[in-house]
Amino acid sequence: MKREISHRMLKIYTCLAVDHDLRLLVVASAICLFVSTVGVALFNRARAASGRMQLVWLTFVAMSAGFGVWSTHFIAMLAYIPAAQASYDPGLTLVSLALAILVIGAGAAIALVGPSIWYVATGGAVVGLGFAAMHFCGVTAVQRPALMIASPEYASLAATLGVSLSIPAAVIAVRRDDIIHTVIAALLFSLAILSLHFTAMASLAAVPDPDQLTIDSSMSAATLALVIAGAAAAILGGCLIAALIDRRSSSVIQRQKMLLDIATENIPQALCMFDAEGRAKLFNTRYAALIDIDPEQLKGMKLTDQFQLRKTRGQFAGDPEATFNAILTDINSGEMVSRTDQSVLPGHVLRIIEQPLPDGGWVATIEDITEWRKTQERMVHLARHDSLTDLPNRFTLREELDRALRYSRRETGVAILYIDLDHFKEINDTLGHPIGDALLIEVGRRLVGCVRGEDTVARLGGDEFAIIQMSHHDPESDAAALAMRIVSVISMPYEIQGHHISIGTSIGIALAPADGSEPDQLIKNADLALYRAKSEGRGGYRFFELDMDAHAQTRRLLTTELRLALARGEFTLRYQPIRDTESNRILCFEALLRWEHPTRGTLLPDQFLDLAEDTGLIIPIGDWVLQTACTDAMQWHSDVGVAVNLSASQFRHPHLVPSVAAALSSSGLEPRRLELEIRESVLLREATTAPATLKALRALGVQLSMDNFGAGYSLLNSLNTFVFDRVKIDRSFIPEIDRSSDALSTLSAVTGLGKRLGRVTAATGVENAEQLRLLRLAGCSEIQGLVVSPPCTAAEMKRLAKHDDRFVA
Repeated sequence: MKREISHRMLKIYTCLAVDHDLRLLVVASAICLFVSTVGVALFNRARAASGRMQLVWLTFVAMSAGFGVWSTHFIAMLAYIPAAQASYDPGLTLVSLALAILVIGAGAAIALVGPSIWYVATGGAVVGLGFAAMHFCGVTAVQRPALMIASPEYASLAATLGVSLSIPAAVIAVRRDDIIHTVIAALLFSLAILSLHFTAMASLAAVPDPDQLTIDSSMSAATLALVIAGAAAAILGGCLIAALIDRRSSSVIQRQKMLLDIATENIPQALCMFDAEGRAKLFNTRYAALIDIDPEQLKGMKLTDQFQLRKTRGQFAGDPEATFNAILTDINSGEMVSRTDQSVLPGHVLRIIEQPLPDGGWVATIEDITEWRKTQERMVHLARHDSLTDLPNRFTLREELDRALRYSRRETGVAILYIDLDHFKEINDTLGHPIGDALLIEVGRRLVGCVRGEDTVARLGGDEFAIIQMSHHDPESDAAALAMRIVSVISMPYEIQGHHISIGTSIGIALAPADGSEPDQLIKNADLALYRAKSEGRGGYRFFELDMDAHAQTRRLLTTELRLALARGEFTLRYQPIRDTESNRILCFEALLRWEHPTRGTLLPDQFLDLAEDTGLIIPIGDWVLQTACTDAMQWHSDVGVAVNLSASQFRHPHLVPSVAAALSSSGLEPRRLELEIRESVLLREATTAPATLKALRALGVQLSMDNFGAGYSLLNSLNTFVFDRVKIDRSFIPEIDRSSDALSTLSAVTGLGKRLGRVTAATGVENAEQLRLLRLAGCSEIQGLVVSPPCTAAEMKRLAKHDDRFVA
């Protein structure tokens, strides 16, 4: 066996080294390598193309490879010395060329037709068989002057070598389209061709045959060489140039495709390009994910089929055909279409933009705007609703009232109720804003529970609410019934975060059309009715009356005049003395504010101070009173002090202490001579901050007095909580002491408690000698009232405050 193999190898070597012209063999080998390289390059171009272009490149592969291998064969035949003088049959020569082209082309087509590597291997095997078929057909074309005798064993071995080497060459060629794999595949194909040729040629024996006749149609070896060289150079050169140009173009296209892929994959919208029949040509992963279809399945899939597939899954709510036809109608108009859709993806809102293309197709971009739409709706809701209670706000109330008024003119009456919570500020200041906010939320819930579905409950801001009530019967009776129900429900106790809270409410009501037919007029009148309800004691409701408008106009005019009064110097001070009941000595004068109105005459504090509190003018007026009283007191005896009342707004104002210090500093008055009077009700409302404010005032050295002590509040709690130099008993006690022993006993208990706590007790509003006598018996230390002196001007006070006149009989 070994001897037989050695014999065969020796015979192949002899054929190669002795029977061939080595110079021509080098040429044939070079052409073979060149042919193989061109063929692999063209085959890769065919793999990269599709459709008709793939067929074109496949034709190039068959032509170039077939002609190249054929050229290699006949050049090698020219190098075969025993057949050097032979001629060739033109017909068989052309048949061998056709076999090379057809069989190699078939092998390349098989390698391209399927994705499996087995298709590639099979295609490589067919290419190897094409090499063999071309070779043996070409050998039979030899005509003279020798007779070619072949050995079957060597012929089979040659074919086997061609096929065996062509299979791995084809596999390597498709593995990667780069220079290294191209060269390796080309070398293997070259080796397959050359090994097949030399092994097959080793099986031949050229025997001279002088009896063969000369055939006129035969081609001489020289002629065949020229034809081969020229044709091979032209065809292979052209194919190589085409391959290089295509490779460069493909590289550019590949880069452009890569940039396109990057762009489509990084846009925030889903994108799909459709052809004129609605097939998906190009799409990004965001589109495939949006419609939940596998990208491989989606390639070339018609839009109607996409709709139908998603409809079977329950992912599409519309009619596939109708939706597709509507899209085509829009595309055929030639204009860009932008629309929102909720059927393509149920539960989601999509913004779809469709841009027509010149070829009848279109590009669709789809953006899921569900969250954006929810955000927009939330923003619209917030713009129209109160952020704390989620009730309609003032703007929405105005719109709803306008709508209700238009509707009421036909068949329904309308009432608007303005609601204000009583004493809410005290709750907010005492327990804190979180508790206050929770209380407002609960009030809103209760109000909603008081009305019907067609009514509107709104929060206007702060502790103010409003209700639009629709009435189909008697608007006035319905509004009154609702107001009473609200007063009852709102006054029920609340338990919020462990706190038991009780509040009340005041309500103003305006009816349409009796009190107005326009929203703004009704709102204004309801607000006027609310103001009247609050001024009459709170905890109730009032309907609008015409005189309320006149009263409001008067109030507005008075507000304007009040703003000018301070600048015009229309305020003055009166002083009323406070006398010691034991020594009859005048201890100090209380400063009492008056407004010398140019047309209304002298106005007392109760005629304008509430207005000053509401408008905030009480702060600059209070500062003027402090400054003026301290300045006037400097004209009196050094032992006589001056008492100034502080309003609720002044007491809680952050600049109170600096204002008092400034008045003392600018006037030069000793702090001990200034006494600040604070009402007990103010202290109780400001219970949280009052101790710190009183401590800061006392640090200035001034005297502190609790005014209106006992006016409806807990006496013991106030005396124990707040430390004062003087306690002024409310004037409501005094008229009763000479008519009721119980009143006198109560007064005696208060004065006794004050003495035990180290407080001086003073009675205000003392008008006659009998009251003075009883107060002395009850142990009251100081008195103030008409029995001592009516309020006097500063000039009159100079006489009373003289050292010689400080004792009053």
